[in-house]
Amino acid sequence: MQKQISSNGLTKVQVMIMAIAAGVCVANVYYNQPILKDIASSFGVSEGEAGSISVLTQVGYGFGLFFLIPLGDKINKKKLILCLLTCLFCLLILMTFSQNIVEVWILSVAIGIATVSAQVILPLAASIDRVTTGKTVGNIFTGILIGVLGARVFSGYITEWLSWRYVYGFSAGMILIVTILLQIYLPNVKNEYSGDYLDLLKSTLQQLKRFSLLRETSLIGGLLFGVFCSFWTTLTFHLSGAPFNFQSDTIGMYGFVAIAGALMAPVFGKLADQGNSQRSLTIAVSMVITGLVIAKIASSSAIAIAVAVLLLDIGVQATQVTNVATIYTLDAQSNSRINTVYMTTYFMGGAVGTSIGLFCWHLGGWNLVTWQMLIFTLLAFFIIVRPKITTAKTNK
Repeated sequence: MQKQISSNGLTKVQVMIMAIAAGVCVANVYYNQPILKDIASSFGVSEGEAGSISVLTQVGYGFGLFFLIPLGDKINKKKLILCLLTCLFCLLILMTFSQNIVEVWILSVAIGIATVSAQVILPLAASIDRVTTGKTVGNIFTGILIGVLGARVFSGYITEWLSWRYVYGFSAGMILIVTILLQIYLPNVKNEYSGDYLDLLKSTLQQLKRFSLLRETSLIGGLLFGVFCSFWTTLTFHLSGAPFNFQSDTIGMYGFVAIAGALMAPVFGKLADQGNSQRSLTIAVSMVITGLVIAKIASSSAIAIAVAVLLLDIGVQATQVTNVATIYTLDAQSNSRINTVYMTTYFMGGAVGTSIGLFCWHLGGWNLVTWQMLIFTLLAFFIIVRPKITTAKTNK
């Protein structure tokens, strides 16, 4: 039986495998968030030292985005993806048998770097699909989001019933499986860029100057992902303390609520294809603000926190899908470099959000953290509505 080919040149099987592979890969950035206390206890270190694991993983991811992802416009994307996945497999095996917190810190940075293969898969799909980019990107991004959110459920349960080390061991097995599948099913795409590596990096930075829309979406994405990471990192500490006193597996259950939000990603991708990106962003960020207000006002209610998780995750993920679908319409020949600019800013925002969130947690607990997240979100909202405000003043 022949595979059904979509109008964009990708089979449904290829899109599904790309989505699964991207999700399995990027999950490695987030496995550590619900199990930080377990890692701290394992090595006899403080919560602050364990919290650095999340920051270092995200810093590594941002480093890999800037220095490795532009290569997707120069060399064969399939080979680049497979090479990164092979390195990731080896690093996960080493993490499984790590002996001290310093090794964990070093391996966290390296894992973050190798995990960027998920961000080569996205521009690869976008370079093939020139008609319904938002829909295809939305489907693959759904896989990424489920990986991001499901990572917390997976790591929470595995750690509770076995050990945090098994999280990385099982992940290595999954990476091996998707590497084999991508070797079989991933298409090859010819690249147009012929300059050297340094010119490629310079060209990447030039994309910021070329497109004001890229500058705006990058800033919005960074701010919202900063909120996302700050929320999930400190939520672990909030739910493990009074009045909840939840264990890792219970905390991980909140990831199931968030996964429901991730399933909305293709819907917002279709809106971006229809040219409704600003409307989509306004609705999405408004949902984040509502969720954060609920989390602040009803901070001692498990049900209210679940509602906040749902609203925040739908809003953040919808924002990212809309942004990604939008930037891939700027220049198809520069998709990897444009993606590098956006995603580097995106994950730098995540690292900053995590760092500031941890600082606020130690300084003022959940109350101060929620204020920090609201400030980030309101800044993003202002950037989105600013064109409307400027247009209204001009019309007067």
